[in-house]
Amino acid sequence: MRRTRRWLKTGVTSAILVFLLTGCGVKVPVLQPKGPVGQEELKLIVFPFILMAAVALIVFALFAWIMIKYRARPDNEDYIPPETDGNTLLETIWTVIPVIIVVAIAIPTVIVTFKLLKPPAPAVAAKSNTNPNPSKQTVVIYVASDEWKWLFAYPQYGIETVNHIEIPVGQPVDFQLTAIGPMNSFWIPALGGMEMDMPGKDLGLWLQADSPGTYLGRSAQYSGAGFAHMTFNVTAKSQADFAQWVKQVKANSPKLTTTEYQKLLQPSTVGTMDFVGFVNPNEYNGSKYKTGMPGVRAGMPIPSDIQNTGDSSTGSTSSSSSKSGS
Repeated sequence: MRRTRRWLKTGVTSAILVFLLTGCGVKVPVLQPKGPVGQEELKLIVFPFILMAAVALIVFALFAWIMIKYRARPDNEDYIPPETDGNTLLETIWTVIPVIIVVAIAIPTVIVTFKLLKPPAPAVAAKSNTNPNPSKQTVVIYVASDEWKWLFAYPQYGIETVNHIEIPVGQPVDFQLTAIGPMNSFWIPALGGMEMDMPGKDLGLWLQADSPGTYLGRSAQYSGAGFAHMTFNVTAKSQADFAQWVKQVKANSPKLTTTEYQKLLQPSTVGTMDFVGFVNPNEYNGSKYKTGMPGVRAGMPIPSDIQNTGDSSTGSTSSSSSKSGS
């Protein structure tokens, strides 16, 4: 009995310490989502955890009960359990229960997965950036990972950025992903799960920020010596502030020239940059340059629903990029 009490005391003390330690350290963005995608995915984390915790508690409770009930005692030292050839009822139970658990986890996972395939309706990008409707517009951002930096393009606004993103609060953002060189993973933990980006592929991911703030984004897949520098900030701001930022970039940022773009494609680490306009992919002879430019989506035409939204003042519109890419 004394030994049993010692075990229980040790177990309770350990459980308390583990519980207290979980409150230490930095905040985990995945567990504190700031958008609808992250909130839905958090449910897929919490629900299985609750199921697994319930199973663990039951298993440990049964283990403790068996250890106490069938422990060796002076009055049963010579006891030898009878040989058995199986127990159909128990074998059925411990086979059926895991199947039920897997099905219970699979159902919400499938529901949420299909729910998050596309941005909420209306899920069509605005057809004009001269008079956008913020309540209905889906912001499209082309993303290309390079060694070791992130290139972003806003085809609806005729601008491009390096290593940072600005998005409007409460508005879906449709990320179209590709890669230059090694495969990578695009991840903004506070807004939602990650998505792969691969050379020659056109993969999609939509996210949304429900509150203003700056959220860290990063590569989630090792890609070489500069992997640790493949981070970027996502700044979510009001519709008015986002529109003002677009105007400032167009007014104060240089045009993305062939020379500058070639520099960006070289393996290196850089800071944040802003540019106006897109580069014509036909200006490059090498396939690396033609397939890498996020502003023209790997040399392919800009989607028809946004192909006429470029800024003509930059001398390079989305429609012209579409023609050149085709």
